[in-house]
Amino acid sequence: MIACGEAEKDNADALREKAERIHAKVITIDTHDDINVRNFTDSVNYTQRLETQVNLPKMKEGGLDVAWLIVYTGQDSLTPTAYKRAEKNAMAKFDAIHRLCEEIAPDQIGLALNSDDVRKLHSEGKLVAMIGVENAYPMGEDLENFKRYHDLGARYVSLSHNGHSQFADSNTGEADSIWLHNGLSELGKNAVYEMNRLGIMIDVSHPAKSSMEQIIALTKAPIIASHSSARALCDHSRNLDDEQLMWMKENGGVVQTVAFSSYLNTEKDKARRAYMEKLHEQVADSLGITWYNRREYRNLPPDQREEYLEYYPRIVSLAKEIASTRPDAPPPVDIKDFVDHIDYMVGLIGIDHVGISSDFDGGGGIEGWSDASETFNVTHELVRRGYSEEDIAKLWGENLLRVLDEVQAIAREMQ
Repeated sequence: MIACGEAEKDNADALREKAERIHAKVITIDTHDDINVRNFTDSVNYTQRLETQVNLPKMKEGGLDVAWLIVYTGQDSLTPTAYKRAEKNAMAKFDAIHRLCEEIAPDQIGLALNSDDVRKLHSEGKLVAMIGVENAYPMGEDLENFKRYHDLGARYVSLSHNGHSQFADSNTGEADSIWLHNGLSELGKNAVYEMNRLGIMIDVSHPAKSSMEQIIALTKAPIIASHSSARALCDHSRNLDDEQLMWMKENGGVVQTVAFSSYLNTEKDKARRAYMEKLHEQVADSLGITWYNRREYRNLPPDQREEYLEYYPRIVSLAKEIASTRPDAPPPVDIKDFVDHIDYMVGLIGIDHVGISSDFDGGGGIEGWSDASETFNVTHELVRRGYSEEDIAKLWGENLLRVLDEVQAIAREMQ
């Protein structure tokens, strides 16, 4: 028994050492990390180990090399006034990211616009920021804004979010079968061409299946799903079904598996979420803070959302600590559930078309990869399941960089 136990320990140690070696060698890229502009000031910023799931200390601790920081804007009405309000939000987030890389911590992190930038910054020992736009809604109806966003550093854009935009129908239309465009609007079709021309990757994580199908038919370049998982394993409209996954393979694109519990295991997530929701309310109440569920949060005005996101991580962290001491707490969705989706998609569409994302600070995070400081655990689980160093390099970033290279090469041809 002792010899057997020692052998298991030796095997576990060897596996961990292998994982550590691989993790240190490959470039790790997370394609979706939300931000709050309040964390990009002189006094409060990402050089500090904030309660946010992503910041520079946590990236360094976990060995996360590249974070795609997100210019996210929630869906509002399709009116000039609302577009203007949304534009203000988007510009504030662009400004925050540039401030981090150019003023707050240029010695620690740089903004990358292409794969060469990523490799150069990484070779210099710096962390890397890239910019994704979640919802083209703040661009209004002016296609010139795609160039403006590109000039500010945006290298992927989603044409809709939770709600139909002026460009495309959203996956949320599945709930009531009400559609605005039955896919893309004429403006959306023109936007596909414009993104191809500029070298912006098209993100299909939030648009409806009909929108995705029309994007696939129109695009001259491969596309990405910046944060989606497999619908066959978890039947959520934010995930991609097998037909969509095959479209991604045929297109040459990549699906960035997302560590978002409700998109990974519905049953576990529902049980845990119901339990934790009560605990979140209790913790918030003890701190004299108003707690909002997901539906209530979506209906908050932008300024209240920003305020809520400030104290959200603290409440979640405290509730998680309490739950860990309670035997009646349902098990959380964990890193094994996450890698199950990677396994499934690799099996269906191949290793060249699958990647990794977290949706940190936007609702993402699972047991074992709850913030950037635990990034190594993903590599550890991949090694445990038999993925090679080459496979892990592709999953962690090489597939995504390949797509970016191809998109930018096609743009140069078009120009």
